[in-house]
Amino acid sequence: MFKKILVALDRSEIGQQVFEEALSLAKLTQASLMLVHVLTPEQEGSPYVPMVSNFDYYPGLSSQSFELYQQQWDIFKNLGIQMLQSFCAQANTAGVSTEFTQNVGNPGRIICDFAHSHGADLIVMGRRGHSGLMELFLGSVSNYVLHHAPCSVHVVHLSVASKKDEAVKQTTSTLSIN
Repeated sequence: MFKKILVALDRSEIGQQVFEEALSLAKLTQASLMLVHVLTPEQEGSPYVPMVSNFDYYPGLSSQSFELYQQQWDIFKNLGIQMLQSFCAQANTAGVSTEFTQNVGNPGRIICDFAHSHGADLIVMGRRGHSGLMELFLGSVSNYVLHHAPCSVHVVHLSVASKKDEAVKQTTSTLSIN
């Protein structure tokens, strides 16, 4: 049925669910996994891009802020690689042939292009459930992939319990700010 399953991952809490479902499918169908993580400045946990002004009142300040940003970006990249290595090790231990890649760019396009170039039979990815203005501003990677993928797409939704936990965290953080 499936020979190659592309698993689109990020470091959000749904990433673990996405991986577990993809691993289960791979075991059932004896498919191989290709884990893909796309780095983007819009991703949760990404370092903020330093603002550069046209007026260079403090010449050393812009280079210092860029160096700090570069250090934070390197940490961000390394955390992504560590996540991929951990999932890859789990899959290999379970007897599923797995490889991984991490790229920088537009997640939807990279996932679709990668699925096409590697002959994926299925894409497994998550959906965090953003809607309304949040989806308008952030976009929906899962929506893009559903409309542009060269193969079938399995979308894993954040479980109801996780959504409630997330809502409590957001409410608590909002209350503590005020």
